[in-house]
Amino acid sequence: MTAFAAPLDDILFSLRHVARADRLPDWDDGLAAEILGHFAAFAEDRIAPLDAPGDAQGCRLEGGRVVTPEGFARVYAELAEQGWQGLSVPEEFGGMGLGPVLQAGVSEIFTGANHALQMLVSLVPGCVGVLRRFGTEAQKAACLPPLAQGRWLSTMALTEPGAGSDLSAIRTRADRDGQGWRITGEKIFISGGDQDLSEGILHLVLARSGGEGVRGLSLFLCRSHLAGGGRNAVSVTRIEEKMGLHASPTCQLAFDAAEAELVGEEGGGLAAMFTMMNHARLDVALQGVAHAARAADLARRYAAERRQGRGPDGSPVTIDAHADVARMIATCDDLARTGRVLCHLTLVEEALGQSRAFVDFMTPVCKYACTEAGIRAADLAIQVMGGYGYLEEYRAAQNWRDARICAIYEGTNGIHARTTATRGLTLDGGAGARAFAAFLRDSGIDPSAWEAEADRLRADADPAAGAHSFMEMTCSQAFAAARARLAAAEGQAPPP
Repeated sequence: MTAFAAPLDDILFSLRHVARADRLPDWDDGLAAEILGHFAAFAEDRIAPLDAPGDAQGCRLEGGRVVTPEGFARVYAELAEQGWQGLSVPEEFGGMGLGPVLQAGVSEIFTGANHALQMLVSLVPGCVGVLRRFGTEAQKAACLPPLAQGRWLSTMALTEPGAGSDLSAIRTRADRDGQGWRITGEKIFISGGDQDLSEGILHLVLARSGGEGVRGLSLFLCRSHLAGGGRNAVSVTRIEEKMGLHASPTCQLAFDAAEAELVGEEGGGLAAMFTMMNHARLDVALQGVAHAARAADLARRYAAERRQGRGPDGSPVTIDAHADVARMIATCDDLARTGRVLCHLTLVEEALGQSRAFVDFMTPVCKYACTEAGIRAADLAIQVMGGYGYLEEYRAAQNWRDARICAIYEGTNGIHARTTATRGLTLDGGAGARAFAAFLRDSGIDPSAWEAEADRLRADADPAAGAHSFMEMTCSQAFAAARARLAAAEGQAPPP
């Protein structure tokens, strides 16, 4: 009933027939199917069985170090040994060099199997992207191989007390120390801020090296261990007690003049960090998709076994024969499949590098639409299962608890709505909005009502006031376009 089944066929169908990953010059369809199939089997057999016990056991702090639930370190060692941490790392640094689109398929399966463990490893691809774009050759040579091998994991250390989404309020300080830097301050809500899975942790820290505002922020590499083998001056002051994701340690970290290296240019920290944040936002969107798919699977399997009521002929039926239950299951399935299409289309366009305006516009839309979809589907699964859905043993409750954070982190959904209604409509003369309208039109959706609302917001003295309703409209149109493209592909393509 509660065993995890990876939605492998749906993922491959979306990549092949809707997002058309074959447009990518390095796409190998047979290799993609083989790799995703291998990871799906590993996730079902080794990763997923740790999800429920990990949630029940949680993490604990012992002697200033985080201890993860039983079995997590063992399975992570298997994950690293099989090379999964280096999937998208260039071959010259010890990785497989297979690209972000395939990484996205692995990430969705991983989240569905065990979101808490996925949170501990999922920031590595974004960290690799930052180093490849902004790191020195020496930094790449020193950091990319241990990340690819799984000997190191990474964090994204932005948030501080009093400086959540407002990064301009960051007070963590970076001071020069000869050729290097020293970081002093406190960070909160740091996923994987400490753990007992990897030999080391590479913290990417946003800290103030100059004046006020975002222009005074720089990005730094801060390693958990020094070159001589001792620990750097980074300590865990507490693990947050959370509603969900109990097996993922969300830490408060104290930096006490910790040794660090500048990444990129001084004062360019926010631009560098956005490379990692944009990867994380699409990854979070796929986390929402994973929760929706998990909800659909839980609800469908339960409803196919639960007998209650009678059919038109008077014979007993399972509850999936009742119209309202069938509607809720179909809604969960639709939210997962259409959200996945939106993410895959965006990721393939990003990899092609030909429609930057579309990708920039769609990234916050995907994050908003798919995380809301994950929460809604998780809630519907509980409703399908009734009182049993409210019990922890049937897993629907944990799916909802774990999904709920997705609408909050990597920028709350309200922030992404505001971004879309303001910057998204005006950046580069409205290029992103035009690209989105073209996407609707190419999908057979009339964009005129959406364009009229976009024009109204552009003329509004306070467009942020209408941001939420506009984002809801945008997501509705995006889902309609994804639904149309999925239906067209199903009519033309052979079964997956």
